[in-house]
Amino acid sequence: MKAFKTSWADEVEADYVDGLPPSSEYIEGDYKYVTEYKFNDDGKKVKVVRTFKIEKQVVPKAVARRRSWVKFGDSRLDKPGPNSQTTMASEEIFMLFTGSKEFEQTHETQIEAGKNIAKCRICNGEHWSVNCPYKGTAMDRKTQMENKANAAAAAAVSDPNKSGKYVPPFMKEGGGGGKSWARERDESSAVRISNLSESMTEADLEELVKKIGPHTKMYLAREKNSGLCKGFAYVHFKFRQDAAAAIEILNGHGYDHLILCVEWSKPQAS
Repeated sequence: MKAFKTSWADEVEADYVDGLPPSSEYIEGDYKYVTEYKFNDDGKKVKVVRTFKIEKQVVPKAVARRRSWVKFGDSRLDKPGPNSQTTMASEEIFMLFTGSKEFEQTHETQIEAGKNIAKCRICNGEHWSVNCPYKGTAMDRKTQMENKANAAAAAAVSDPNKSGKYVPPFMKEGGGGGKSWARERDESSAVRISNLSESMTEADLEELVKKIGPHTKMYLAREKNSGLCKGFAYVHFKFRQDAAAAIEILNGHGYDHLILCVEWSKPQAS
């Protein structure tokens, strides 16, 4: 008659704690085998066999002394080494310390992998404006002046108070009847720029206002003897809205280590 083979779960004796036999282990060569019994989620008895490879490692003296400490609590009767019933071994985590340059290189690589989202408003380069190498230079001031000029021109065009019809200069507010039409036309679009440096020249004045709009004439006041700039100049623009834009842009603008003052040119008293 053929012998009937029973399951190990049926052979577990009932006098064990919780109906489970104690865990056992044995060493064979460089491997240690640990056998445990437990209940799974379905309430069935299962057998778990863990295999460990024995390796010898050189550890610091502090770690070696810690291994010789006497166990206490629920683990006071355990053998040397961790007990799976009271100790949960997690995977080792290694910390990698990187310098700032390595972090920036990694960060730049991640940005290059996707679409570039940065665009400089000064030089239109592929970087943020705060990191632009031309920040604070003449290119930056030129960009700010152009942006202000466009905004001032758009505001002048979209002004709801203007009807769009032509108004003669002598009929405008503050216009004098005794002055010639040509004189009033020039004064209506003229601005006075003051607080200029002594080294100011006509070429510098031309470079300062040419981006704002076309002008008909300029006058730079100079000393008769030395020929140095007196500190003020007059610019007659072709269009009044360009003159208004010049006041909006240049008034308070830093130029040659000085703060410019730009205002409407006042007509000379008769």
